[in-house]
Amino acid sequence: MSKQSEYKAFNNKFAFKHGMSKSRLMNIFRNMKSRCFNCKHEHYKDYGGRGITVCYEWYNFVPFMEWALSHGYSEDLTLDRINGNGNYEPDNCRWITNLEQQSNKRNNVWIEIDGVVDTASGWSKKSGVISSTITRRYHRGVRGAELIIKKGAK
Repeated sequence: MSKQSEYKAFNNKFAFKHGMSKSRLMNIFRNMKSRCFNCKHEHYKDYGGRGITVCYEWYNFVPFMEWALSHGYSEDLTLDRINGNGNYEPDNCRWITNLEQQSNKRNNVWIEIDGVVDTASGWSKKSGVISSTITRRYHRGVRGAELIIKKGAK
């Protein structure tokens, strides 16, 4: 039985009303499952296509909701996998801010300047140089403080 058909069978067996069908938490739950099980989802290749799945316990919304509420869920936080190559499961998930989430992307460029490591976006906020400019310079081989010098500055 495929992951997708196993998931559908489980959901059909345990479907019931919980009053959360239009909540933000339900939307997070549905998106998590869709990324892992729906091969037509635009980001499936980055999740289910890479073998990332959802633990069996979280096939049903209520256990996911109970975990979320007991582990710091709030409307301003996003679901994050601690190990980006790991599955969605209680020991590998946490709630973090959107800014923290953006620093966890696989395509981030991590840059060290004077012993301090941050993303291009982080250096952009500190220096006022546009993030894409820093990234472009980095890919051209520029390193260190030269990455964050504003054009025309000496």
